[in-house]
Amino acid sequence: MSLVPYEPFRHLENMRRELDRFFTADFPAFKTGLGQPFGNLSIDVHETETEVVATCDIPGLEKKEDVDIDIHSNVLQISGSINRASEVKEENLHRRERFVGRFHRSIDLPATVSPEGVKATYRNGVLEIRMPKTKPDRRKINVEFH
Repeated sequence: MSLVPYEPFRHLENMRRELDRFFTADFPAFKTGLGQPFGNLSIDVHETETEVVATCDIPGLEKKEDVDIDIHSNVLQISGSINRASEVKEENLHRRERFVGRFHRSIDLPATVSPEGVKATYRNGVLEIRMPKTKPDRRKINVEFH
C-alpha cells in the first residue's frame, strides 16, 4: 500500500475550481453588442505520463499574433483577439452570433509543467497546447544525531 501525502486544503481547491466554473459561465448580464458573449473559451485539459495537454476551440484566428499563451506559477493563460472583416454593412445585418473581440482565460494546471518545450498548434479553429511535465526536485536529507 502506498502512502499518499495529506493535503489539508484539497477540498478548498475543489471548491475554488467550482466557483471559477460558475463565474465564467455565460450569464445573460455579461452579454455585449448584439447578444454575443464576452470571450469565454472552453478548454479541455488532460495529462499523460509526460505532458499536460490543453485543447481550446477558438474559431476565427487569422494569424499567430492574434493569440498569446503564457504559463506562470503553474497557471495557463490564453488571450487574444478575433477581428473579422465586416462582410456586410451594419444596416443590412440581422443577426450576429460569431464572436468578435478580445478573449482571455486562465486555468490552473493539474501538474507542474516546464515553460521550456511547450508546443502550440492551431488547426481548423482548434488550439492545442502541449506542456512537458517537470519532475519534482527530490533529495535525501541527512539527519545529524547528537
